[in-house]
Amino acid sequence: MPTRILLEARPGAGKTTALRRLAALLPTRAATGFTTEEIRQSGARVGFALETLAGQRQVLAHVDLPGPPRVGKYGVDLGVMERLALQSLRPAATDEAPGRLVLIDELGRMELACTAFRDAVEALFAAEVDVVATVHAHRDPFTDALKRRTDIEVIPLTPANRDALPGELASRLQQPGAHEGPG
Repeated sequence: MPTRILLEARPGAGKTTALRRLAALLPTRAATGFTTEEIRQSGARVGFALETLAGQRQVLAHVDLPGPPRVGKYGVDLGVMERLALQSLRPAATDEAPGRLVLIDELGRMELACTAFRDAVEALFAAEVDVVATVHAHRDPFTDALKRRTDIEVIPLTPANRDALPGELASRLQQPGAHEGPG
């Protein structure tokens, strides 16, 4: 049975850092996916960039983008989700290749505004691939449904465990199939 983990935390807790550390600790795994990070100007957050694990990067949301959709003060470019995020996820969702690991940062309001992305995430969590995704602690119908599934482990990410957690997860995910327990 594949490993399916949601790292749940509040904004600023280190979700992106933890996921990037996990990816760096697993150089032998065939990993795909993406991370997001803040764009800052003069110390103020003005947007978010999305970067695939393959190194492609584009602005996902920005105060200067008109939207729709808009999430808070940010206009979101759903085309970035389709061009980069979906491109990095689809092979894993449709390819039953053993050893696939998918890392997603994050299942947040900006990303989930893209219907095709939600569909791809559902397909991933149904596929025979290992998935580690970050998710906000706030309530959302889509992520709440994932959190309730018995085949998905929800791990709180906190200041107390954020430094050790990537290493612990890497040990579990080191080899595909090595993490399987009794089922």
